[in-house]
Amino acid sequence: MGDKKIKILIVDDDDSIREMYAEVFSGAGFEVMEAIDGLDGLDKATKDLPDVVFSGIIMPRMDGFSLMEALKKNVVTGNIPVIISSHMGREEDQKKARELGAKDFIITGYYTPREIVNRVKDLFAENEYRLRIYPDVLDAKKMVEEMRMGAELKCKYCGADLVLAIKPTDIKNHIFSSKFICSQCKKQN
Repeated sequence: MGDKKIKILIVDDDDSIREMYAEVFSGAGFEVMEAIDGLDGLDKATKDLPDVVFSGIIMPRMDGFSLMEALKKNVVTGNIPVIISSHMGREEDQKKARELGAKDFIITGYYTPREIVNRVKDLFAENEYRLRIYPDVLDAKKMVEEMRMGAELKCKYCGADLVLAIKPTDIKNHIFSSKFICSQCKKQN
């Protein structure tokens, strides 16, 4: 994103959580907007077009998942990345967030505010590398089995080959985050 400030919309009905994240992101140089629930968030996202939406799940009027669905249906907001924040981190919530296209799922209290800011900044980093993994070389077979990915490393959505997408999270210490994505439809698997 260069020198331009990243505009983030923080959507949460819990005032203390929303205000804490607003302060953290503002202090990290983000332009911050706040919304009190999904309906308010949808209205603000449509009018002000943030670069990223950071949303809780359980809220009155419209929850975080319904907000994601509504954003995706609108041609103007359809490509705004959404990060889901949850204090529970339930597996079914993480699965639903992935299926709806969330760029990340952050369990509140599991990461420091600085780590959360870095994860959001990573969305805008240009340096993502895609590597092909051969299922029968070195520890790939063991990794695929333990992650229950299917021996052929094929996309569960379109059947194309999966690749490992990695991004540096701490270049100095050679630390990366990684995920399997489809080489064709680009969906996370």
